[in-house]
Amino acid sequence: MERKTSKIVDPEVVVEKKSTLEGHGSEHRLQLDGLPVYDRTRRRLKNRHIQLIGIGGTVGTALFVQIGSSLTKGGPGSLFLAFTLWSTFILAINNCLAEMVTWIPISSPFVRFADRFVDPALGFCAGINFFALQAALVPFEVVAFNLVLQFWTDKIPIVAVIFFVLVSYAFLNMFAVRWYGESEFWLAIGKVTLAVLLMFFTFVTMVGGNPLHDKYGFRNWNPSKVPGAPFAEYIKTGSLGRFLGFLACFIQASFTIAGPDYVAITAGEAELPRRNLPNAFYGVFYRLTAFFVLGSLCIGIVVPYSDPDLSSALSHARPGAGSSPYVIAMEHLHIKVLPHIVNALILTAVFSAGNSYVYCASRTLLGLALEGKLPRFMTRCTANGVPIYCVGVTLGVALLSFLQVSNNAAVVLQWFVNLVTASQLLNYAIISYTYIRFHKALKAQGISRDSLPHKGFWQPFCGYYALVGTLTMAFVGGYTVFLPGRWDVPTFLFSYAMIGVVPVLFVFWKVLHRTQWRTLKSISLFEEERKEIDHYEESYTSR
Repeated sequence: MERKTSKIVDPEVVVEKKSTLEGHGSEHRLQLDGLPVYDRTRRRLKNRHIQLIGIGGTVGTALFVQIGSSLTKGGPGSLFLAFTLWSTFILAINNCLAEMVTWIPISSPFVRFADRFVDPALGFCAGINFFALQAALVPFEVVAFNLVLQFWTDKIPIVAVIFFVLVSYAFLNMFAVRWYGESEFWLAIGKVTLAVLLMFFTFVTMVGGNPLHDKYGFRNWNPSKVPGAPFAEYIKTGSLGRFLGFLACFIQASFTIAGPDYVAITAGEAELPRRNLPNAFYGVFYRLTAFFVLGSLCIGIVVPYSDPDLSSALSHARPGAGSSPYVIAMEHLHIKVLPHIVNALILTAVFSAGNSYVYCASRTLLGLALEGKLPRFMTRCTANGVPIYCVGVTLGVALLSFLQVSNNAAVVLQWFVNLVTASQLLNYAIISYTYIRFHKALKAQGISRDSLPHKGFWQPFCGYYALVGTLTMAFVGGYTVFLPGRWDVPTFLFSYAMIGVVPVLFVFWKVLHRTQWRTLKSISLFEEERKEIDHYEESYTSR
């Protein structure tokens, strides 16, 4: 890579430089914060921002409301076991990403890693898949926002609610990335507060701290008190039924628990990435594990899986927190104020999740454009480093939220849930395989992993473990449509559409551009980008 260097008078001054970017010909590059960058984004996300962004993009209605549906299918034991087991797969994925992204902290990292470490065709389908995942989740959360709001009133026009949320997302994402980081920091604090509050509620009430002075403890786990607990039967009876109940909870866990990918997507805009990202990866993992594992335990404690009020709330899609197992428990204990507090905090959680998805989807488009897989104009950023066209396309997809104007909101929600479950698992499978290739490339090129800024543990076992687990669950997710009498075309299409689309995208790009599978010794490890990161961090510490 040839380039002419120029003297940088001030790290905050923008200096134009001429360069040749491999695969893209000659173009002008910008120097921001003392660091020449291809994508013109700016490193303005601090460690505290990144820590909370990972939580903000993961904790939403699934943890506080939808998880109740899995409780009714598998019972408290299966729910807790499923969420605990799936956390081990998230740890493995987290381990893979932390090692790669810390060494090569670039925009849209895992999408571009798939391109450079495996095959450009895999980078293309990985980017489209992850964009579809994030873009679909934006209207999912907008629909959820309206449902949560209806806990108090249904007098506000749906169109007005959707318009308000989308305009707010546009405002927060069109300005400097620091404002996005600040908004997510404070919104995510609301989620953390809610999660801690509900755990505290569980502990206090189970030992008798409630208006009824009922010391219910683990009563809802006791089969003599709640028939079928703690491992409920689902679809079938006996051992097979209990296994299917566990499987239903495991599928819910595979959709609900995420996090490492949201931390990784901030790498290109993270301040001092090699110092802050390792802490962010593991900090987010441990917090999310605590929230989801302990949260699944608490839900099985506060309400019986066979509770008729919970089943009725879910079947009638009671709005907002009305379908939450916690709120059902509060109503049983005659606690009047807490449901409103829970609903208010769930409202902020939903808004925050959608905001994160807009950010992640737009940065994924940016990564595709930087690798030449989308039109070059998509790389254009504002003076504040915001990829304006990428944000615009993402918000355009979010207009699907208006579907709920003419359809039952619960049905629309389920469409998006089914669609993105497979996409998320496929994304994790691609990340895992990309890491395996990365690990082999380091060995083939004589680069010791001990020389990396961060070295993951149990590798490459974690890569293989995550790959097998995520691929298996991607195919298992919609298994119920194959059972006798349960065939449903829409459910089949939404469960398996992306599993069929991703290979087609791979073949399409490979045939169209005649891409070559990367050999281990020829894999590019982003040498130029890593040098720029080194220069940036040296310049930063010398300020």
